[in-house]
Amino acid sequence: MSITREQAWDLLKQYNEEPFHLRHAITVEHVMGWFADKLGYGDEKEFWSIVGLLHDLDFERWPEEHCEKSQELMREAGVDEAVIRATASHGWGHRVDIKPEHQMEKVLFAVDELTGLIGAAALMRPSKSVADMELKSLKKKFKDKKFAAGCSREIIAQGAELLGWDLDELLNQTLSAMRDEESAIEAAVSEAGAR
Repeated sequence: MSITREQAWDLLKQYNEEPFHLRHAITVEHVMGWFADKLGYGDEKEFWSIVGLLHDLDFERWPEEHCEKSQELMREAGVDEAVIRATASHGWGHRVDIKPEHQMEKVLFAVDELTGLIGAAALMRPSKSVADMELKSLKKKFKDKKFAAGCSREIIAQGAELLGWDLDELLNQTLSAMRDEESAIEAAVSEAGAR
């Protein structure tokens, strides 16, 4: 792999300063690492994590060119083509024609919007945490189209289908990932000043 976590973070910070976007990048980074371990790709965990960290590199500044501009920015920075392809693939069918093929690309496609939905649901809880969130409560939020309306239920469902999972499995696994990684995510967010 041609990029370290530190280099990936520096690249992300070059084009992103909004705490919301930085928190999302860190969350997806940790969730992707969790899935790498869970699905038997532990030896590729750093790669999965860096793809998670960089997946929205261009979104803050170039939302209309999302998943297109990022490819250009990463090539300029000398980032490996495998990372470029994987990050861009989460825009498949909406922004780009790069279909998620590798298991990691399918996971990214499926969890990107879902981590946002789970994060928004956690903020509504008295604990402000996913630690005590139940699948039943998450499903209720998922079905309420007005809640976190920016998180596409269609893309989440399409992601579950790409993985060959039912929706409940995807919701449950991603919720578990966010639960298990919550303290590490909070520590990384705090360290990055991305509150």
